Amino acid sequence: MVTTAPYGAWPSPIDARLVAEHDGRPEYVGVVGAEVWWTEARPAEGGRRALVRRGLDGTEETVLPAPWNVRSRVIEYGGQPWAGAVDADGRTVVVFCDFADQRLYAYTPDDGAAPRPLTPVSAVGGGLRWADPVLRLDRGEVWCVLEEFTGPRPTDVRRVIAAVPLDGSAAEDRTVVRELSDDRHRFVTGPRISPDGRHAAWIAWDHPRMPWDGTVVLLAGITGGGAFTGVREFAGGPEESVAQVEWDADGTLLYVSDADGWWELRRADPAEPDGTPGRRLCPPRQEEFGGPLWKIGMRWFLPLDGGTIAVVHGRGATSLGILDPVSGDLVDAAGPWTQWAPSLAVHGSRVIGIAAGPRSAHEIVELDTCTGRARVIAARHTDAVDPAYYPEPQSRTFTGPDGRDIHAHIYPPHNPGHRAPDGELPPYVVWAHGGPTGHAPLVLDLEAAYFTSRGIGVAVVNYGGSTGYGRAYRERLRGQWGVVDVEDCAAVAEALADEGTADRRRLAVRGGSAGGWTAAASLVTTGLYACATISYPVLDLVGWSEDGTHDFESQYLESLIGPHDQVPDRYRERSPLHHADRISAPFLLLQGLDDAVCPPAQCDRFLRAVAGRGTPHAYLAFEGEGHGFRRAETIVRAVEAELSLYAQTFGIARTDVPPLELTK
Repeated sequence: MVTTAPYGAWPSPIDARLVAEHDGRPEYVGVVGAEVWWTEARPAEGGRRALVRRGLDGTEETVLPAPWNVRSRVIEYGGQPWAGAVDADGRTVVVFCDFADQRLYAYTPDDGAAPRPLTPVSAVGGGLRWADPVLRLDRGEVWCVLEEFTGPRPTDVRRVIAAVPLDGSAAEDRTVVRELSDDRHRFVTGPRISPDGRHAAWIAWDHPRMPWDGTVVLLAGITGGGAFTGVREFAGGPEESVAQVEWDADGTLLYVSDADGWWELRRADPAEPDGTPGRRLCPPRQEEFGGPLWKIGMRWFLPLDGGTIAVVHGRGATSLGILDPVSGDLVDAAGPWTQWAPSLAVHGSRVIGIAAGPRSAHEIVELDTCTGRARVIAARHTDAVDPAYYPEPQSRTFTGPDGRDIHAHIYPPHNPGHRAPDGELPPYVVWAHGGPTGHAPLVLDLEAAYFTSRGIGVAVVNYGGSTGYGRAYRERLRGQWGVVDVEDCAAVAEALADEGTADRRRLAVRGGSAGGWTAAASLVTTGLYACATISYPVLDLVGWSEDGTHDFESQYLESLIGPHDQVPDRYRERSPLHHADRISAPFLLLQGLDDAVCPPAQCDRFLRAVAGRGTPHAYLAFEGEGHGFRRAETIVRAVEAELSLYAQTFGIARTDVPPLELTK
């Protein structure tokens, strides 16, 4: 039996608690001995990230109990937070960063002892933070990125590559930490050590560039005493983004560069003169073999025994492939996955990655390069509800202003037990992803299914500025943030209404972080949307850039908006905070009170500007949440409040969520 009911009023087994339970995905996969390890989201455990191992018998085990939270805060977005190896005595040794105090800890699971701290706590600013560790058991050290605050402001910070003793002698003494690189560059990644142990390579960049604008590959010799010497710039430049560098077994360097407009895999010999262009290893495909370095230690490729290279690549969607660098042949793993995370590990002929598809969430996948077989080995997706309730997404390309292409994923309303009355058009919510230099993949998302299974369509827009479509598409947003992103989202919404897919009177927009900016800017400038959900947003460009955010993004607006000293009026004109009088549509504002990226002070000022103007709105602020929500109770409250906003605005009768109180 199929029941007829209005769009948005359909009952669904996908409730907010189910969304919360399945929020987050595996990250930072690695191999320790022959075991596969990774970090895993635990929304029900205060949002911590647990370290998990898969034994040789296939069983999964949580390595550290709550409240251990394996997560780094370097550049606030973090990075590779752990490393593991097997020592000469056959013992597993793990080094990890704990989120609570950001100290490095050493842990030997087989000993039964608690983790022991390796680094001290600093009382200065945000303290000492660590990421992208490389274990040097031969030297009794771990080499990694050190982020050290030197004052109270978020921009009072320096970053270097440092060596931390594994014996714990630096646990209370900062002076015992050896600095391997100097701080001539504002940002660095962790070191990659050559096969002979005599050289190190890493990536660096400086303000005002972001890592997708321009980076350099640095190369240094390693002395017998474990110091860096002869540091030089080997590749990259101010208009070339190198996103990853690794050593091949023959002592050459492999790296991904977008010098020709797409992130492509290249090889270079360190003996060649600096600046010599690396040789492209795959014929031009107009695909990305890399991506934006939002977190330190992301991996889109790794060399394999035998000379081939495992690569994550694609245009929009991504695949895991095996590249023969001699012939340039590229063979992809077969399977249902449409997105592979930039997290790879290799062991012998095995490649381990994290992948998801339209019918499955992210899971740990192993590719046997000898047989060509890919299979799920851990974090296996299980259907918590009948998959008939999942949406049937469509990847589409729309035409925007000036005839430009706009890429989007459309999730129509879908519920196997319900249909809408003849002639009714569904409401649609336009989702703007964060970043804005980011990408929304085509994968199963229970939060989207929460709405589509109730009869509310979702349109996820990879607006101009998104990654996955080459540098030119990415740079459409240069100087145009708050314009191109807003126009592209509106163009998709308009197109859906024009073709009779969506109800023009019941369009909404939502987004978090940079997507929250786009949602707020859309209310100010378009008049298209009936309401909006705005989560942990940027609302005031001047306040955000002047010590209103963390160091990593403190000069991001130089490219997104323009230099403030040259275009000061643009900063005010684009900011939703300064145009609150233009907002008449209802909105929901969601904010974490511990957010260091988009601090809650902006929301406070925005709400004061809106107060008394007659615009219905609600503000939900969450203690203990930062940039992005991780706790189950927060996610439940946020999702239900969003649905209540749409129900009230679109005239939908629902009694299964608490009513959201809107004030004026």
